[in-house]
Amino acid sequence: PHCPPHTALSPSDPLSLRQVNPQYESTFVFPNDFPALQPDAPEPGDSDHPLFRAAAARGMCKVMCFHPWSDLTLPLMSLAEIRAVIDAWAELAAELGASYPWVQIFENKGAMMGCSNPHPHCQVWASSFLPNEARLEDRTQRQHLSQHGVPMLLEYAEQEAQRKERVVVENADWLVVVPYWATWPYQTLLLPRRHVCRLQDLREAERDSLASIMQRLLIKYDNLFEISFPYSMGWHGAPTGPYLEEDSAPPLLRSATVRKFMVGYEMLAQAQRDLTPEQ
Repeated sequence: PHCPPHTALSPSDPLSLRQVNPQYESTFVFPNDFPALQPDAPEPGDSDHPLFRAAAARGMCKVMCFHPWSDLTLPLMSLAEIRAVIDAWAELAAELGASYPWVQIFENKGAMMGCSNPHPHCQVWASSFLPNEARLEDRTQRQHLSQHGVPMLLEYAEQEAQRKERVVVENADWLVVVPYWATWPYQTLLLPRRHVCRLQDLREAERDSLASIMQRLLIKYDNLFEISFPYSMGWHGAPTGPYLEEDSAPPLLRSATVRKFMVGYEMLAQAQRDLTPEQ
């Protein structure tokens, strides 16, 4: 029998002093014991100067285990198991997005990326505000749609599919490229070929083909240096909550997979690229 190593996230193991994990057989979602965002965060006191203003940041933080086996990363999972993860992502995105304007799904894989528990898992943070990256993406994509009449990322995906200079893998529904604006070596962007605003909007066949292309891409990462490849991955969809009735831009998956220190000039001024995405 397969006997994976036990971690704090393994089935039937103590999750905390208060809780024991259920005997889960697929994905398992639970509240983060140390949430960065809480739904009842107190309002800060009034400021005595406009340069010292603060506002309450409210939200929820959840953790999702991909699989009960603690040594089974996404590229080692079956297509059906990856599809279960995608369905759980979509369910969480819809559930939290009903109330919160931003739902960020992300995975930090490997100790190099700061992951403290080896059991393959991701996090889901829902916030009462649009983070800076999301706000910028929302604004620029709205501008592009207004000026050109077509969603920016849809036009971009069509251009990359035609040029074939930066394509990594593709199938009928999805395209993976090293984006033209890539900052890191091995950075990839996963785009839908049709205008889809959010994970929960994906059709059944698109979820199956997403599982397939994710598996192909992540196996390539593992094979690149013959290691279980460390990365930071996250979904960017359209804003939710009060934005749900508006049309917006398609989702994207960013995978920044090589450790690069964003310090010095890059932290204080702007990200600096020392090679082109083709290189």
